[in-house]
Amino acid sequence: MQMTMRWFGPGHDPVTLQQIRQVPGIVGVITTLYNKLPGERWEVAEIKALKETVEKSGLKLSGIESVNVHDAIKTGGAERDKYIDIYIETLENLGKQDIHLVCYNFMPVFDWTRSDLAKMREDGSTVLAYDQKAIDAINPDDMFASISKQSGGHTLAGWEPERMARLKELFAMYKGIDEEKLLANLGYFLTRLMPVCEKYNINMAIHPDDPAWSVFGLPRIVTGKEKLLRILQNVDNPHNGVTLCTGSLGSNPQNDIPDIISALKGRIHFAHVRNVRHTAPGVFEESAHLSSDGSLDMFAIMKALYDIGFRGAVRPDHGRAIWGETGMPGYGLYDRALGVAYLNGLYEAIDKMS
Repeated sequence: MQMTMRWFGPGHDPVTLQQIRQVPGIVGVITTLYNKLPGERWEVAEIKALKETVEKSGLKLSGIESVNVHDAIKTGGAERDKYIDIYIETLENLGKQDIHLVCYNFMPVFDWTRSDLAKMREDGSTVLAYDQKAIDAINPDDMFASISKQSGGHTLAGWEPERMARLKELFAMYKGIDEEKLLANLGYFLTRLMPVCEKYNINMAIHPDDPAWSVFGLPRIVTGKEKLLRILQNVDNPHNGVTLCTGSLGSNPQNDIPDIISALKGRIHFAHVRNVRHTAPGVFEESAHLSSDGSLDMFAIMKALYDIGFRGAVRPDHGRAIWGETGMPGYGLYDRALGVAYLNGLYEAIDKMS
């Protein structure tokens, strides 16, 4: 297992590489060119500069999260081949820099969705939370304003202002796009990518939808075991794989995550491991990584990853804001560092027991 932490890059992340380097067990970071909008080509020089910045700190650039997918690709629009060609060029440039993991998502319009970015918990920490009734009460046109108001001045991944300024246009693009069409468009996209992935040994790792159900009536196709298996079977290539995100899949308590891990053996390329606490149907909040603080059995999850032979990149996912730390919602240093220590402890125990 390669323990990593997400880092948003210079000028964007208040957590420094030097701080991440001091977390015991960390070997690398998962990062991105945060200024790149969907559909823009990543140039070799800027990828190389990012990699050199990471490596100077003593860490490895373990993968990219995310190379965002243009909406013309998701909707099968007239310009999709143009944007797929650009995506292929980006993958080729990443491969030339010895980068072999790309996490991405195929969520329409909105990326991850939350109703509260700083819900106060009983211990005084704050967390990201979701309440379906609160979401239902929001006009989709006002969703970006709601998220932006709670962002603490940070640009949040998946909620870039340039894209969110086109909400009406984006919703119009997805009119008539159901799950079957979205799935077919994903298959077309991945089929086009596989030759360059094979050439440079790049693993594409699709991220589950968050939450794992339709929001604002938009289709969602990465929500559980059956849909994940269908995505893998539609493009049956080992480079077409999954980012196993326990928090996103765990948003739906019907998802048996250890069972999903077993079913995806050999096709999990990356893992986000975190806990969530369910309080009512359609209502959950994020929690500390510790099993007893949430609704997920983190030991069972880590053991399932171990048992299928997964030894790839893992990162703690969203953490609580604790000890007075301020920063990007979900991505403070302190609670994610505690998550690293806990996950490493579980892994060491499982490894020695085995």
